[in-house]
Amino acid sequence: MPTANRSGASPDSPGTSGLPVRRVLHAYQQVAHQLQDLITKGGLAPGERLPAEGKMAEQFGVSRSTVREALRGLSSQNLVHTKQGVNGGTFVTEPSADQTRTYLETTIGLLSGSEAITVDELLEARELFEVPAARLAATRRTSDQLEELKSALTPDSAATGQAKPGQTSPGPPKPGQANLAHNFEGHRNFHVAILKASGNRLLEVITLPLFNVLRTRFLRDTASPDFWLTVDRDHEDIYAAIETADADAAARLMSEHLRRLRALYERIDRTRR
Repeated sequence: MPTANRSGASPDSPGTSGLPVRRVLHAYQQVAHQLQDLITKGGLAPGERLPAEGKMAEQFGVSRSTVREALRGLSSQNLVHTKQGVNGGTFVTEPSADQTRTYLETTIGLLSGSEAITVDELLEARELFEVPAARLAATRRTSDQLEELKSALTPDSAATGQAKPGQTSPGPPKPGQANLAHNFEGHRNFHVAILKASGNRLLEVITLPLFNVLRTRFLRDTASPDFWLTVDRDHEDIYAAIETADADAAARLMSEHLRRLRALYERIDRTRR
């Protein structure tokens, strides 16, 4: 039978000391984790003022410098912020969709750049969000949102020589016009308008960072004018389905459209390696 070492653990047990233990966190990390848990679970409401550093140090049984270090970490995550003056102090940050999108875009971009997330995974996630969004938009869109979608067709329709709904054809594009007009931003605007028309604000918060990461990662001018003619037709068909409140058609057409885009992205990604 193995003898116990001075720590009371068998030397044959896992770990250098013989015990399967986890490293203990630093005091400031433990304080930060507890405060973060209170914030994310609603124990501390947005805008609520935290107790003074001395009071929290007493409650946690740590030094004021430990509390200060914990608050610095939470501030870097934009969970708390500090105000100066008579009515100052440390407050729980009010949630912001823009800040959340920025955080997601930065994180997804870093993961994508380090190959921790593949192009296939980015595109698959986009399909998981945008196909249901098109279905929702067909039944929830307002007249103003429908007009926004219609306006988003304008740059593409002008470049391809196709008319947007309700307009006569502007004629064939001039040489080189299609590549100039078919930029990522114009394509993005149409998809953003669908997200807004879905009536689910969380879909917009989650999906917009994916657009921006893809825009940064890929050069869209490698697509041929013929490809963008297809994109224009896709957009017009999706618009028509949403206009007529045909949810099944809107979802199907969006799925087919994103599969065509996936083929382009994958081809560009292969040529960049």
